[in-house]
Amino acid sequence: MTVLTMSPTRGDLLKYELNASYCREAVTLKAGTNYALGSVLGRITASGKYRLSPDAEVVGDEGAEVATAVLIEAVDATAGDRTGLVVARGPAIVSKAALVFDASVDDAAKTAVKHAELSSAGIVPRDTA
Repeated sequence: MTVLTMSPTRGDLLKYELNASYCREAVTLKAGTNYALGSVLGRITASGKYRLSPDAEVVGDEGAEVATAVLIEAVDATAGDRTGLVVARGPAIVSKAALVFDASVDDAAKTAVKHAELSSAGIVPRDTA
């Protein structure tokens, strides 16, 4: 029998938000990445674009090392900058299991830092909602 696998949905990620009109924003995603639903993003200070939030500062992408938003739709920006919808402020609750991190965020301590950064924006990662 064929096994069907369902991709994650917004409901798997976003467990609560006070008001979508207040919590969400359309942002420009930096080219070169196929962003998954639940991507943890940081804002590049110089350009205002968003990218996956790395563990440490990346030359040319300064500011993005601080996690400030969570992408709530999958966006393929491999060929150029694209617009994506994010939760940019809370109060909001997201599932820890549905968050997608930059490859440099590769251990529990680094993940905990990203969780804390999101929490400071009112976006609270939780094991269960």
